[in-house]
Amino acid sequence: QVQLVESGGGLVQPGGSLRLSCTASGRIFSISTMGWYRQAPGKERELVAAMNNGGGTNYADSVKGRFTISRDNAKNTVYLQMNSLKPEDTAVYYCNLRVPFTSSDYWGQGTPVTVSS
Repeated sequence: QVQLVESGGGLVQPGGSLRLSCTASGRIFSISTMGWYRQAPGKERELVAAMNNGGGTNYADSVKGRFTISRDNAKNTVYLQMNSLKPEDTAVYYCNLRVPFTSSDYWGQGTPVTVSS
């Protein structure tokens, strides 16, 4: 069983920055696709950014140029650097781990991000 522990959320003013971290237990991190999703009140959960085990990335159009996903396989950790934050980025952010070609799919508990003045 894999556990994902997120940190780094909080309250930030518009235009500010935050860095989210997600650390995974176990030994499958390096072969996994890691993703960040978010869910705002009253909305469906959506993909924010993902990085596969080869370093390829995918971003939602709404965050391109502002958010950067990265990973450190030695630390079993994935990061989401969020810059130029907007009020519409307010949501609970979830970390996801998926092992390609398997049914292994794990979620963190979520970390809230609030962008407000």
